[in-house]
Amino acid sequence: MTKKPYDIKKIRNFSIIAHIDHGKSTIADRLLELTHTLTAREMQEQVLDAMDLERERGITIKAHPVTMVYRSQDGTDYQINLIDTPGHVDFTYEVSRSLSACEGALLVVDAGQGVQAQTLANVHLALDRNLEIVPVINKIDLPSADVEGVKKQIEDVIGLDASDAIGCSAKMGIGIQEILERIITTVPHPKEPQDDILRALVFDSHYDVYRGVMVYIRVVSGEIRKGSLIKMMSSDKTFEVLETGIFIPHELPVEQLRPGEVGYIVANIKQITDVKVGDTITLQKKPAKEALPGFRVVSPVVFAGIYPVDATDFESLRDALGKLQLNDSALHIEQESSTALGFGYRCGFLGLLHLEIVFERISREFNVSIISTLPSVIYKFTLNNGTVKEIDNPAHYPDPTIIENVEEPWVKCHIMVPGDYLGAIMSLGLERRGICTKTETLDARRLLLTYRFPLNEIITGFNDKLKSVTRGYGSFDYEFEGYEEGDIVKLEIRVNDEPVDAFSCLVHRSKAEGKGRAICSKLVEVIPQQLFKVPIQAAIGGKIIARETIRAITKNVTAKCYGGDISRKRKLWDKQKEGKKKMKEIGKVNIPQNVFMEVLKAGD
Repeated sequence: MTKKPYDIKKIRNFSIIAHIDHGKSTIADRLLELTHTLTAREMQEQVLDAMDLERERGITIKAHPVTMVYRSQDGTDYQINLIDTPGHVDFTYEVSRSLSACEGALLVVDAGQGVQAQTLANVHLALDRNLEIVPVINKIDLPSADVEGVKKQIEDVIGLDASDAIGCSAKMGIGIQEILERIITTVPHPKEPQDDILRALVFDSHYDVYRGVMVYIRVVSGEIRKGSLIKMMSSDKTFEVLETGIFIPHELPVEQLRPGEVGYIVANIKQITDVKVGDTITLQKKPAKEALPGFRVVSPVVFAGIYPVDATDFESLRDALGKLQLNDSALHIEQESSTALGFGYRCGFLGLLHLEIVFERISREFNVSIISTLPSVIYKFTLNNGTVKEIDNPAHYPDPTIIENVEEPWVKCHIMVPGDYLGAIMSLGLERRGICTKTETLDARRLLLTYRFPLNEIITGFNDKLKSVTRGYGSFDYEFEGYEEGDIVKLEIRVNDEPVDAFSCLVHRSKAEGKGRAICSKLVEVIPQQLFKVPIQAAIGGKIIARETIRAITKNVTAKCYGGDISRKRKLWDKQKEGKKKMKEIGKVNIPQNVFMEVLKAGD
């Protein structure tokens, strides 16, 4: 692909918004084919999804921009930049930054499934940024396609005019040309800059083993070229640009990047933490007075401890997490140790999908067997002396006598379900301490429920439960709302009167007893019998709320006594009793590793 003469009016920047499996990656493939960005030999399915995990799950985890040159029907060449975005709720901030780099968005909706919760969330992000939205109804070749019904849904649920929505089938290549023509006519070109001061928005980055951090940028004003001394406005750090380029979709070096263009820079940046998504890049000599709006530091929401199954794998786990952090600045890591599990790491994630992906990548890409503690969220503890502590680890739970109050995070949740499953969702909401604030009817078959949930209730197993009770038809997304006071206690599990820190967790008092009973009954099943009775208890402070006992392995010491005086048997029983008592005093219960696996699976 050759780069055409620069003209800001001939540039179009757009993104694709779609729910999981609605055909976003396939449409991107067809656009690359039609614009001859890649040759037929270079093409493969889901070309922008580089990871095996992305291909298997049908989700985009890492955003991939690509620059295409398209000759329209009137013979004019246009530079079209597709800024692909992650589709999941955990990556909302990255999505919002990617959308800030665009002027328009394709809203892709499956003709069979209709509008889903996640689509709704990202469309609102796009509308908040005043993006021009082009509705596209995909998979019109399916027998279950209901194009008119989906158009009505887009109008009723999202409030967009869908009368001229493009019908397409990415698989069959129908309607792709029309999409490109509509992007040129509907999506506005980037605004002419007011001055020549460099302002570039960072919307993503990744780590290259040979060249350091590669920063993905959209230039808003000014120019950036090789040799420029640039400054990151949030960290005030200065770097020299070694290379500028565009994605086609592999890297292609170019002389400079100008206003409206999307590309990358390499600037000898050694650490991914020096580059923050949403930051503004400017020149050191002639800096911009103000950064571009919308930047914030992304903070983890969900925390979990990660430990190697085999203690000798600790070094491998450290290397694996270090390498993952190079490409994922949102992953928070600190070392910790547990009496039961040994040395490991406390990790912070953007959400449960982010956590799952990191776990999966550690075991796949680095071949390290790991075990994790139950995920938890950050609670705010106000102490009697007025200090506020943010705690995510049960091990740091303060003395209950000095706690004034505890606040837990709440989220606003949109659940989209067929009307037949309303009763099942209501009971699921009650079970998870949810409050239903609004119920809307979307069409004859589907409802949109707005709920408020404590975040702790939906990070473990909520999605699985939702899919289960709605037979796979339910979808949900959530956004953080704020902190509210809650009755949060530390649930401690004791095996043979010894607290096991790996099983401890912070829970709402109303859920503590049920959770304690579930863990105790699971431990009875999976801990091997000892030569003495082993009590398993769940406690809140000094109060035992659940108890189970593992029976001792017994030996019939009177088997050799045939008849005779009963005192002979009593003497043997007393001797056995003394032995058991002594054994209980000095005996220690070693909990096998697979027990932790079993209990943490059953923790929800």
